[in-house]
Amino acid sequence: MSEKFHPDEWAARVELAACYRIFAMLGWTEMIYNHITVRLPHSVSGDDKQFLINPFGLHYTEVTASNLVKINLQGDVLDGSTHPINPAGYVLHSTIHGGIEHAHCVMHTHTTAGVAVACLQEGLSQSNFYSAQLHDMVAYHTFEGITVHAEEGPRVLQSMGHKPAVILRNHGLLSWGRTLPEAFAILWTLQRACEIQMATLSMGQPIAVPEHIAAKCTRDSLQFDDKHGGGAGVDVFNALVRQVNRITTDYQQ
Repeated sequence: MSEKFHPDEWAARVELAACYRIFAMLGWTEMIYNHITVRLPHSVSGDDKQFLINPFGLHYTEVTASNLVKINLQGDVLDGSTHPINPAGYVLHSTIHGGIEHAHCVMHTHTTAGVAVACLQEGLSQSNFYSAQLHDMVAYHTFEGITVHAEEGPRVLQSMGHKPAVILRNHGLLSWGRTLPEAFAILWTLQRACEIQMATLSMGQPIAVPEHIAAKCTRDSLQFDDKHGGGAGVDVFNALVRQVNRITTDYQQ
């Protein structure tokens, strides 16, 4: 199957399919909904206007490298796939891929902890080890309903600015990154922060982390440090791929 695709596109497909299986392994699925998308490199498309998205109707455990759907920013299918795409996913993800230069990968979830924090008036509390690693990295977008209307796109971009961790109020979590592992590291950290916040609030009031300490935590975080070539999520993502491979490698087809 790989011979049908440019080598760089096939590599992107395999990595993205692996990520869908990681999400399934972590329980970050919402039936057949939600999306992880990757923008294809210039070597494949000649521009930054094409990206891969999951086939609508398939569970994350059914996503493979070959059944991912290649579309442009207008939602046109470019690879002859017979699978449909979810309009809600296309509108939100194409907006970010098209509007933020370095948004190579975009991830969106509806996890219980993520939606719970998104429903809180105060949003994410800077009160735990993980939220302290996201100092000045989190943006908020006000809920406007299901994201199927293109006119919401400019408002999403305005809300986000260039912050890579996004809480969609009343809705869920989103991240983007220059690479897929980087987007994963950001989302994992945000998700973990939400889980701990939800547990903390069930017991009492959290202890706030001072601004200068949180800023230092973000600077020092190994999750986002690429000085040694294994940061920005690469090491942890590769470790999770190895876990998936011990279960199945059929995503590589």
